[in-house]
Amino acid sequence: RTRGSGKERPMKVYTFGDAEKPAVLLLPGTCCHWESNFGQIIPLLASDFRVLCVSYDGFDETERAEFPTMLEETAKIEDWIRANCGGHIRAAYGCSLGGSFVGLLAARGNIRMDFGILGGSDLDQASPLAAKLQTKLLLPLIYPLIRDGEFKLRFLRRRMAQRLEQDPEYTGAFMRLFVSARPYVSQRSCQSQFYSDLITPLPDGIDVPGTEIHIFYALKMGEKYRARYLQHFACPVIHELDLQHEELLVRFPERWAALVREIIAKGGTAR
Repeated sequence: RTRGSGKERPMKVYTFGDAEKPAVLLLPGTCCHWESNFGQIIPLLASDFRVLCVSYDGFDETERAEFPTMLEETAKIEDWIRANCGGHIRAAYGCSLGGSFVGLLAARGNIRMDFGILGGSDLDQASPLAAKLQTKLLLPLIYPLIRDGEFKLRFLRRRMAQRLEQDPEYTGAFMRLFVSARPYVSQRSCQSQFYSDLITPLPDGIDVPGTEIHIFYALKMGEKYRARYLQHFACPVIHELDLQHEELLVRFPERWAALVREIIAKGGTAR
């Protein structure tokens, strides 16, 4: 069997919980595996919701596909929701890059989503030329970590050791989310996902009747990200967290689940 573009087969979604309960869609981060990303929080939601975990093309060990583009993958997610959820989900949570998918799902309006939640997403965008340069620079550094579970270059291993010494709890938790040897993931899939995310525009002022957007804003990421959230979404509910990128998810899963439940149950107020 040879690797294909992914267009010839449906994208994979793993489901948990009662199919009759409200559906919560979970979208992994950049080059992440769905189970490493969400395995610890699935049991915290599955008792009350139908939990749907997207496994992106090119990042699932049971498939031989390649990641296409953000828009093609978004269309596949929409097709799956229409075919399996009647075109309506209660909520979608996007971890990092997954937040771009949440924004695209809301903006395109092809499915109904009551709540869209972005978790520490940077929403970086760049011109095709700048995106090509970034991808060409970063991919050789990152891909060995994805393929082999460790950095190839000595200076990166030293840097990671320093980060673990300085902040062992967060760095260790974050690396457990991201790092595992996945030789089935091709460099082409990583390149396509990284590059496509940078060049796929997210509209400004997204405002969809019936869809409430929430942002888990990690303050330690920097103030510029607040400006991005307010640029792309007309009325986001911003939950300020004195934490680092996706630290709530990776270090405090019970708090993460409680906040998601609170939002889904009755909306939410900025904090």
